[in-house]
Amino acid sequence: MTADDHHPEPARARGADRPTPLADLLTTTEPDRPRPRRGRLLLRAAALGALGLALLAAGTGYLAYRSLDAGITRDDGTARELEMRGGDRPPEPPGDARTVLVIGSDDPSSLPGAVGGIGARSDTVFLLHLSGDRQRATAVSFPRDLLVDVPDCTGPDGGTVPAARAQFNWAYSHGGPACTIRTVEALTGVRVDHHVDIDFAGFRDLVDAVGGVEVHLTEDVRDEHTELDLTAGRQVLDGDAALAYVRGRQGIGDGSDTARIERQHQFLGLLLDELRSSGVLLNPARLYPVLRTATASLTVDPALASLSRLHGLVGDLRDLPEGGLGFVTVPRTADPVDPDRDVLVQPDADTLFAQLRDDLPVTSRPRDGAPAGGLLPAAGAAEDAEAGSGPAAG
Repeated sequence: MTADDHHPEPARARGADRPTPLADLLTTTEPDRPRPRRGRLLLRAAALGALGLALLAAGTGYLAYRSLDAGITRDDGTARELEMRGGDRPPEPPGDARTVLVIGSDDPSSLPGAVGGIGARSDTVFLLHLSGDRQRATAVSFPRDLLVDVPDCTGPDGGTVPAARAQFNWAYSHGGPACTIRTVEALTGVRVDHHVDIDFAGFRDLVDAVGGVEVHLTEDVRDEHTELDLTAGRQVLDGDAALAYVRGRQGIGDGSDTARIERQHQFLGLLLDELRSSGVLLNPARLYPVLRTATASLTVDPALASLSRLHGLVGDLRDLPEGGLGFVTVPRTADPVDPDRDVLVQPDADTLFAQLRDDLPVTSRPRDGAPAGGLLPAAGAAEDAEAGSGPAAG
């Protein structure tokens, strides 16, 4: 037996099947041996703690994902209606081009300044065309007062609503998203691949979820019908003010639906900028409420009815090059017979629709300058004020 055999066994050998008491580590007769042992214990504890936190985060993240995914409403009824009428729909778009009909709908009885007794209606509709190479996207708006040929559709009670020459938003009120999709397809010859129906009350909540949207109004804006009362200048619009602003029409500029759509385009651009900012996307505490609000207000076709598929659509928009997203309104003018209604301007409208069908760059451009009651980016408000100039009202 050597001298080394007289030394007591290390703590590990004495109790490999039980943890070493902290007192043993502090009173051992070999002061140089416990230090590595304590270091290993601390590392092991830290590793187990990190693993526990990772599992907790993963579990929480999974539950949050499932909750968000379950919040999306799947529109199987519209899918069945479109499948039943598949023979009269336009052909598939060329290549990887994709079109999404975005419908901003509301129940007038639940919103400020609205009159009860009117069913749900489409207050805002635009066709989002994504090019096959994903280098450009165009959002084409359809004024709700545009006179169009609405095909026969299935009504809410299951009966047939006869075809009619009517204003555009009549299709949604009497036949829902399926009728609106078929009306757009008949008008443009462009096949709608997907649709997204956004509740306007959800839009209001979304603006609140991002903390409001900072804007710069070119002039005072007041509309008693939507209880809108805003003063010119730089300010943050909360959800109620933002909703009233994008819906406002009476008493703002010429009161036209076209000018209202242009103001909507401006505000949506600012809202998208806010959503894409690092303050939202990189902050889970801010991102989750935004996602929860957004998904709860969406009704989509079955092919889009998952968080991952919606994320892919949003990713396509996010990855567009600078200036790759454009907003236009279908070429229109006042109806000679009824100035309160719009009709298409030809051949400009047909040119636009052909460019969408053939996945070509859209040459139609919005008019210069901001509409009455329009917006400037809040970041540029100070410079414009110092220069004493701004976009022309129109």
